Amino acid sequence: MASTNRNTIGKFGLLAMTFAAVFSFNNVINNNIQLGIASAPVFLVATLIYFIPFCLIIAEFVSLNRNSEAGVYAWVKSALGGRWAFITAYTYWFVNLFFFTALLPRVIAYASYAFLGYDYIFTPLTTAIISICLFAFSTWISNHGAKLLGPMTSVTSTLMLLLTFSYIILAGAAVIGGVEPADPISVEAITPQFSWAFLGIIAWIFQAAGGAESVAVYVNDVKGGSKAFVKVIILSGLFIGGLYTISSLLINVFVHKADLHYTGGTVQVFEGLARHFGLPTTVMNRFVGIVSFTAMFGSLLMWTAAPVKIFFTEIPKGIFGEKTVRLNQHGVPTRAAWIQFLIVIPLMLIPTVGSGSVQELMNTLINMTAAASMLPPLFIMLAYLNLRLKYDEVNRDFRMGSRMQGIAIVSVLIVIFTVGFIASTFPTGASIMTIVFYNVGGLVIFLGYAWWKYNKYEKTLDKAGRYEADTPLAKIALEQQGGAKTEVNIARSVNL
Repeated sequence: MASTNRNTIGKFGLLAMTFAAVFSFNNVINNNIQLGIASAPVFLVATLIYFIPFCLIIAEFVSLNRNSEAGVYAWVKSALGGRWAFITAYTYWFVNLFFFTALLPRVIAYASYAFLGYDYIFTPLTTAIISICLFAFSTWISNHGAKLLGPMTSVTSTLMLLLTFSYIILAGAAVIGGVEPADPISVEAITPQFSWAFLGIIAWIFQAAGGAESVAVYVNDVKGGSKAFVKVIILSGLFIGGLYTISSLLINVFVHKADLHYTGGTVQVFEGLARHFGLPTTVMNRFVGIVSFTAMFGSLLMWTAAPVKIFFTEIPKGIFGEKTVRLNQHGVPTRAAWIQFLIVIPLMLIPTVGSGSVQELMNTLINMTAAASMLPPLFIMLAYLNLRLKYDEVNRDFRMGSRMQGIAIVSVLIVIFTVGFIASTFPTGASIMTIVFYNVGGLVIFLGYAWWKYNKYEKTLDKAGRYEADTPLAKIALEQQGGAKTEVNIARSVNL
């Protein structure tokens, strides 16, 4: 892209994009079911110690890769080389596979509210089968293009944002007016109870605060450059963290924590609000159900095509077969999309074994999605640690503090993420079969396949090709900087 076309996003535009990428009312519901209103301060802490620093880390990677659009693959390759860049890009894709398993049952639940006015309860197996059929339909649709979904999703996202602000204002007014919340708001209630289960839920909180990587790629497009980006991302992080915190504090004003469901919790909350203020609950249920169903179905269609397209077209040619990465007339790798569908089938069916209800099924799915979602940021953090340790002298326009400050910050994040990942992979109360075959086995199979696939690709390269593929770009840049300095010194000596 020409430089004259860059720097076109204003500060408010970046703020809006960050909000759209990160905030979700469903995240408030999920964490409230697990932690109650104790999730409120945890959301704020997660924003301060994770979201903002992670945005700054990615901003530094983007400034290091100014000549590219600096996707995940480029960031990690710049510090760890091609193998780990491929592994990281691969994890972003397969994390999305687990995301589907948590999203599909929600689409079904909100469709029930939209068309029936209430949540029709299916068995876990029936929910999984319907989800598979729905995913097949979304794969077929997205392979034929879904350009009209963008405006539709924008409208529903705006409506959900207005609903969120309306809930905060009305619920806050009710509490100030003397209404006794369904679950008391007290110091004891908002104080987290630290345990192994709590450490596992940290992954849910970090997943909710995720999305930084999708926003930070626009650092070169923001008016004012990296300085303006840093200011806006800190402001937006505090705004989102505050909104998550306030929403979490007020979420149980009208509905008990014990009564909320993962699938239709958003509708339940607004139904309680409508009942308190004397509004027709059926109309409210249908309206929130339609907004949620439309937004989630649009999200399903777009996420069905986008990650598979990004992954299979970003990585080096030759890792996957030509037919797998071939794009159709709509720019979608059709075969890869259907392979994605086939992988999701067992991911939907396996957790139904031993799940007595959809609530238990959703708890397992969300837990695994949260655990898997921590891997890509963890790889990016490890890449950043290596950048500051070995290649800190490479030229770039933006740095997150001094070398030691950057190392200290990312080291703390790596420890927190590692503990959260382990705790959510081995949650309390889960069956040993689910943990071994789904949580652990799934990750081992997917990562093992990626490692084997890259090894197979590397064998096709000659010595020079392997060096180019595996050498961190920052190392090459340092070598070029050193060569340039040597040439300058020689020129000075000659002039003398």
